[in-house]
Amino acid sequence: MSAKGDTFYAWTKSSDIKGECGGAVISILKYALENKIVDMVLTVRKGVDIYDPLPAFITDPAELASCAGSLHCGTLLLPKLIKKYLDGARNMKIAVTVKGCDAKAMYELGKRNQINMDNIFMIGLNCGGSVSPQVARKMIAEKYGIDPDDVVKEEIDKGQFIVITKDGQHKGISIDELEEAGLGRRPNCQRCETKIPRQADIVCGNWGVVGDKAGKATFVEICSSKGAKLFDGAVSAGAIDTCAPDAKGLAIRSKIENVMINLGKKHQEKQFASLGSGAKRLSFIKGEASRCIKCYNCIEQCPICYCNECSTKKPHLVRPGLIPPDFMFHLIRFAHVSDSCVNCGQCQELCPMDIPNALVMHSLQVEMQNLFGYVPGYDMQLPVLAFVEEAAERKRLADTGSDQIFNIFTDNEE
Repeated sequence: MSAKGDTFYAWTKSSDIKGECGGAVISILKYALENKIVDMVLTVRKGVDIYDPLPAFITDPAELASCAGSLHCGTLLLPKLIKKYLDGARNMKIAVTVKGCDAKAMYELGKRNQINMDNIFMIGLNCGGSVSPQVARKMIAEKYGIDPDDVVKEEIDKGQFIVITKDGQHKGISIDELEEAGLGRRPNCQRCETKIPRQADIVCGNWGVVGDKAGKATFVEICSSKGAKLFDGAVSAGAIDTCAPDAKGLAIRSKIENVMINLGKKHQEKQFASLGSGAKRLSFIKGEASRCIKCYNCIEQCPICYCNECSTKKPHLVRPGLIPPDFMFHLIRFAHVSDSCVNCGQCQELCPMDIPNALVMHSLQVEMQNLFGYVPGYDMQLPVLAFVEEAAERKRLADTGSDQIFNIFTDNEE
């Protein structure tokens, strides 16, 4: 029997499943669906091309084979679909594949009672980042010299973004080189520190699979008792086979994760510095926000925004009919979301005016985390306020050029 923290190499025992790394993920999902452990699988499948990933709501196990493989040129976030279209999994059990930002969004929705975490099985997938479809097409045309429509597959391996064309041509370019040219992964993915989403029930990937199992097996880590039960069931049912991971593979996986986490921190430092600080940062944000057309994409797509009656639509807070809207529109978003931002990037990716919403929100979240100690998306702990000494807090605020403070300090005279 497996337990939290156990690791395995796993691969499918079905000749019908052709996965990129042994087919373990699809086999586990198929086992869960066939044995009524879940009522539905929510995952991603390719649409018309590699730049068109689509959410897949699957109840027929035979359809899962079409979802095998990875898609890096897409920016889907699945958790809010569960809230919006599946009644928050209140009356059905769902298995869902999750990246780091998906997993964090699940927890934030769960602690706000928007989804039922008890009815959700999260299958985590290692994630080094994704590329915006528009950027991917431009990048492939300009840097690779290839017609984007001729590309039938892409992959990220050994620090390169590799494309494969319909005539079998392979070409790879260093991700560092692409990002220095303003291409490559989305900015929020560059800043991300959640590369192996252990918030899931089990987490899978190809990092650390070495030797004769390389390319033929999936590295699986058990992250919860629920995940252990699902994994053990799949093994007992003959859906997957397993063996212990190679010691060298364990070290390689850990090294890859640590390198990418440290790289994410460096990108945070660099990108946050571009915002400036204090009054300069405020001026920058107001300047960028002046392009806002109040399309509400940032609110509709944010996994943290869930209010039925949005404060940004209240006329005493934000005057109706103004484009761009009052800056209060953005201040409300910052106040409501910043402590719990999971850096999914949706508010920036889907902004038609290219406002760097995610960069601003993530920078605020990191500052809030440093102040309050609350880390969003890792467990069911609720956001909290910090206890501060009045004199020290007033001095800190004065040092920033502000003397504004919410008056929570009262005399105990009653």
